[in-house]
Amino acid sequence: MDSAKIRELDTRYVASVLKVRFFPLVIERADGCRITDADGVTRLDFTAGWAVANLGYNNPRVREAVADQFARTSFGTLTAMMSEQSVQLAERLSALVPGDFEKKVWFGLHGSDANDCLAKLVPLATGRRRMISFIGGYHGQTAGSAGLSGHTAQAKAGGGGNVIKIPYPDPYRPVLGSDRDPGDAVLDYLENYILRTICPPEDTAGIIVEPVQSDGGDIVPPPRFLKGLETICRKHGILFLIDEVKIGFGRSGHMFAFEHFGVVPDAVSFGKSMGGGMPISAVVGRRELLDVAPAINMYTMAGNPVACAAAMANLDEIERLGLVAQAGRVGRYLMNRLGELQQRHALIGDVRGLGMMLGLETVRDRATKEAADREMAKIVMRAFELGLIVFYGGIYSNVMEITPPLIMTEAEVDEGVAILDQAIGEVGAGEVSDEALGDYAGW
Repeated sequence: MDSAKIRELDTRYVASVLKVRFFPLVIERADGCRITDADGVTRLDFTAGWAVANLGYNNPRVREAVADQFARTSFGTLTAMMSEQSVQLAERLSALVPGDFEKKVWFGLHGSDANDCLAKLVPLATGRRRMISFIGGYHGQTAGSAGLSGHTAQAKAGGGGNVIKIPYPDPYRPVLGSDRDPGDAVLDYLENYILRTICPPEDTAGIIVEPVQSDGGDIVPPPRFLKGLETICRKHGILFLIDEVKIGFGRSGHMFAFEHFGVVPDAVSFGKSMGGGMPISAVVGRRELLDVAPAINMYTMAGNPVACAAAMANLDEIERLGLVAQAGRVGRYLMNRLGELQQRHALIGDVRGLGMMLGLETVRDRATKEAADREMAKIVMRAFELGLIVFYGGIYSNVMEITPPLIMTEAEVDEGVAILDQAIGEVGAGEVSDEALGDYAGW
């Protein structure tokens, strides 16, 4: 089937509610850091498929682990059976996550259901009704995880009636004023306003936060913010919950991003890259949370032997290839290269990130910081035409999210940055028309 026919059938039959399309890419195959489309064109990938392909595409050891396990047990439901693979993976995850308390592991299929697990179990386990999350946070698309989210993508679907959303500390766009550290300002707002008014601490079950707010704009919080948030939680007996779905498993330059900030969560959610491309997620947390009641949060496919084997192989490869250290090293190099682009292009208002989760924000005016959303859509489309795959997001749709596979080399970084340089330059010079976007305006 040629690419034109695939696009036609996609438009006709595939539901729009599960799509966000930036360009007409029809994937045929992928290997390493490159994707080849149905027309035989190969492009460099700066996305890892929304940070799923941390090992790159078609890792042979993960592929072999999946094939071998499928040959032995194509399926086995963890809801009613046990398997060596699920207990080995649970033991390994428990050892990786810090905390001087008894830990348990819950398995799901994707980051949405992992955060949905927290939305359901945390109020039940604590006997408290309310939850606190952050504006810009993207925790998933199921009812519970969407209710926790504060991203514009979920705004039309409503929110959780028990969830209070507060600002995330954004150093580039501080919403609580610029006269003090934005993290301190948010902590003060939480402690001395929210918890004293509409969300009393004795009725607050948990606070969920991303250590780097990804879809909200790849925002790195000020260094002492997460520690301050943990302190507030401990003071009031509120569970401290970390969402590592997108940045976990090495992307930040540590195995988990919260390790940069010296905090210990009561529970942490994982997904995306965990299975090396296979659908699997997890929550690692306190026993009293994940043992709150039997059989109330189970999925037939979750924690099956094949997915668990893929996750084990993924962890093995991260260690064997030294990808945690590589993500830190290559991420710093990529950040510096993007900083060079910022010096050359007035469209770039800010460059930020941690490890290999980076954000490039476009503005029409650096003084007013007016979001250049249309321009961002054009940059991403033009980069695609030139041979680079990159996505954008943010609550104003003007932040390019750069999350390459962790195996990416500095030479590949240079190749991608050169394409971005050309694309941003052409858009800034008015050489890319609105018509060039067609039906691919993304968010």
